[in-house]
Amino acid sequence: MHILLVEDEAELATTLRNALQRERYVVDVANSLALARESAQCGLHDLVLLDRTLPDGDGLTLIPVLRSRNPGVPVIVLSALDQLPDRIEGLDEGADDYLAKPFALEELFARIRAVRRRPSGLHIETVNVGRLVFDPMSGETTVAGQRLDLPRREIRVLGALARRLGRTVLRESIEMAVYGFDDGIHSNTLDSHVSRLRRKLADADAGVEIHAIRGVGYLMRESK
Repeated sequence: MHILLVEDEAELATTLRNALQRERYVVDVANSLALARESAQCGLHDLVLLDRTLPDGDGLTLIPVLRSRNPGVPVIVLSALDQLPDRIEGLDEGADDYLAKPFALEELFARIRAVRRRPSGLHIETVNVGRLVFDPMSGETTVAGQRLDLPRREIRVLGALARRLGRTVLRESIEMAVYGFDDGIHSNTLDSHVSRLRRKLADADAGVEIHAIRGVGYLMRESK
């Protein structure tokens, strides 16, 4: 799952990013409304963790922008504004949940799991193609009922391609799904991940193919 964390307090942002990454989430950090708006343009984030007191305004003003690019994306507000009127305002402005600072990481993770379980919230269909079954939310991958263990970045590549099955996915879109803003990306890094993933799927006889579209990106489809 790809999370956008909008938080201007550097130490807290680093702590949250590291904790979320340990839970196998991809995390982008934006420390202002302006950067968050730019980040939201890709429409690839599965969840937004949103501070309110940002240097250039109230984070709640970002919610309509997020939903215009990515309808239905869940938003959890993380804020030191913890009075009842503040929480009511946040929920009325469209937040799916409101967590007052300071909070325990375990509670944040529980809130994220709760949002994922809501029928009207974060819900992405399981992909079934060939003998492959892929759950984009958990990253669980099976071939003919047998679990296929993949490193986290190969899971993210698979997720980016599976969500657009049968269509060409731009290289830039895959990189945005696989790497956070702060990750160093070398020119052939993505190609290496795709090559290893393609080989593992072939070895497992998954019944899917990943094709390179020269100069554009990649396409995944059922084997003929």
